[in-house]
Amino acid sequence: MYSAPTHRTYFRLATVGLIGALVVGCTTTDPQTGQAKASDATKGAGIGAAAGALLGAMTSNKSGRAKGMLTGAALGAAAGGGAGYLMDKQEAKMRAQMANSGVQVQRQGDALNLTIPGNISFASGSASLTPNFSPVLDKIAQTLAEYPDTQVQIVGHTDNTGPDDLNQRLSQNRANAVSLYLGGKGIQPGRMQTEGMGSSMPVASNTTPDGRAQNRRVEIKIVPLAKQTG
Repeated sequence: MYSAPTHRTYFRLATVGLIGALVVGCTTTDPQTGQAKASDATKGAGIGAAAGALLGAMTSNKSGRAKGMLTGAALGAAAGGGAGYLMDKQEAKMRAQMANSGVQVQRQGDALNLTIPGNISFASGSASLTPNFSPVLDKIAQTLAEYPDTQVQIVGHTDNTGPDDLNQRLSQNRANAVSLYLGGKGIQPGRMQTEGMGSSMPVASNTTPDGRAQNRRVEIKIVPLAKQTG
């Protein structure tokens, strides 16, 4: 004999579906394998979402149960995943924003690293943004504004053309130029730190134009505020 689903059945199905949506939404793609993966933070977020959804449903009346589940799941996911959960979301957004731009996006723990090569950022011997750089920085600023609970470390690098003292100043000026641009897009200056490394940290050979362009780069490191010490 057929029996209509009870409110409890609907509640269980809705909870499972909600948690599944949260986990899928926080799954990122491994750039090496192309396979989807869920981080520890995402797993924690899923557990938190389940607990939050249950609590939200238990503390709401029937008419407000769906809203209570959604609110509880969202709060539980953030608490369960912690800073890593928010960085997972920011990583996914940044990867989508930087797709096909030439910018490398790497994740190290809770830190998100962007590497912007010289063929996008600066011409040799210059601290002026190239025309191709502004649209990239616009997208970075958009994501930083969406996730304000982070600190941004901007590091400038040069190739080995010219004397060391000139390269040191040039790399610092490049980092400052990026900071000023992002500040003009609404990113608070207090969130940003700049540093110039000159030509001391090459990532490619300086014997070829392509290698020098790779070394003439800007690196942007985004870290949760909770990770800041000292």
